[in-house]
Amino acid sequence: MATALLSRMAETAVDTAGLSPAISGAERWYAVYTRSNCEFKVSRHLSTRGLVEFLPVYKSRRQWSDRSRELDLPLFAGYVFCRFDPHRAVPVVSTPGVVRVIGSGRTAVPIADAEIDAIRAICTSGVRAQPWPFLEVGRRVAIVNGPLTGIEGIVVELKNQFRLVVSVSLLQRSVAAEIEREWIQPLSFAASANGVQQ
Repeated sequence: MATALLSRMAETAVDTAGLSPAISGAERWYAVYTRSNCEFKVSRHLSTRGLVEFLPVYKSRRQWSDRSRELDLPLFAGYVFCRFDPHRAVPVVSTPGVVRVIGSGRTAVPIADAEIDAIRAICTSGVRAQPWPFLEVGRRVAIVNGPLTGIEGIVVELKNQFRLVVSVSLLQRSVAAEIEREWIQPLSFAASANGVQQ
């Protein structure tokens, strides 16, 4: 009996320290707000603690007086996404560089899996992406061709180049990915093309 109690206490201590991730159906994606320029450090620490983290980055060319370099920069400056059970948030909030988990008051607010999946698809597709001002209104479209097939977002045009803007509503931030005009189909047409509407 005493051995079983000690064993349970040891398991709880390991979960609290963040060395062994708790697998549970309550795990959701959350936005973790970091100290300035600490996104990569926080991402590494969360991963080391066995947590599922996601730090979307984009390439940016920076010019100095004596050299030019291409840097990986966070698409959402000041944020890292992490999948965890909000009742076991101690390993996350105790991570060096973490300020807080984004939420309402003391309650962490999860991010929709579809929003994270769309950002992840953009990052892995190979298309050029960059941070974009948050867009809430506009014509929603579906991408029906190319490496982003199945992703939904808002299309904008800038300098004769189309971009698909995908937003994370909780953060009120967006990402824009360059796309071809032929890949785009308005959502109402995309639904009818797939046999949803008659």
